[in-house]
Amino acid sequence: MNVDQRGRPVSPQPILLQVVIRQHRLQRYGMFQAAYNEAAKKISPELAGTAPSRAQLHRWTSGELKRLPYTDHCRVLEAMFPEWTADELFAPCPPHVLADEPAAHTRSTERADLESTADRVGPNPYADVTAVFATRAEFSFAHPPHALLDGASSIRAAGLSLNMLCQQYPDQRLYRLIEDGTTLQALFLDPEGEAIRAREQEEGYTDNHLTTLTRLNIEVLTRLRKRLSPEAQDRLSVAVYDETIRFNITLINDKLCVMQPYLPNARGVDSPTFLAERTTTGTGLYGTFEEIFNSLWERGRTI
Repeated sequence: MNVDQRGRPVSPQPILLQVVIRQHRLQRYGMFQAAYNEAAKKISPELAGTAPSRAQLHRWTSGELKRLPYTDHCRVLEAMFPEWTADELFAPCPPHVLADEPAAHTRSTERADLESTADRVGPNPYADVTAVFATRAEFSFAHPPHALLDGASSIRAAGLSLNMLCQQYPDQRLYRLIEDGTTLQALFLDPEGEAIRAREQEEGYTDNHLTTLTRLNIEVLTRLRKRLSPEAQDRLSVAVYDETIRFNITLINDKLCVMQPYLPNARGVDSPTFLAERTTTGTGLYGTFEEIFNSLWERGRTI
């Protein structure tokens, strides 16, 4: 079995998508991104600016995926390469297609183009970051929860205890939002898992403080869900994950990202907070943290 440098199994043949990207001369990430967004806009205006990040594209073409990407990604790829289905694009390349490929050293050069840092450095590579705050407290003062969440059509949040949703935003307000059509995905650090105990030790808690708070906040949302109408209940999803916690991420209306890293030996309220807004070009950090959220959600356990 072939393995990569980290010991992970890899396909003995390249993924068809990687080969097709070369054939269409879209090796450079910026060129692929532009072609993807153009195809996405033709399918639906809502898909404009949803091209995968560079890291996500690398996973697509390296054979690391265990399942197909989201349906919208598959639709766009099939529009870009209509001669292939999504299932075929993410499968090993057929031998007859490989036979038409250039020599190995040429392919290596083209792969280097795909990985080139030239596309990473531009006149304003983080154009979607609109504000940076030294602490969450400063951010909350400038952007109180009601100003962020009132009227939102979709909210996706992942972190530890999600206090902004469960402690700082009134239950009745959240209830009305969801009844009026808002979709909410809330992903908590599993209060029964190992990662939250490690975080408690790191922050110096000896009384299960984070575990108790997270259980309480999960109960806040599950209790609220029971009060919702049957139709609205389907719009509230709660899940947990048990992994080393790195970020608190809140995505609002598929446009605004509030991101906060978890620092060693520091409470979340003392960590810097970044505000990013999705751009039409898809450059910047919004897509990166949306991808992190989606990946965590896929690995999470629904409650």
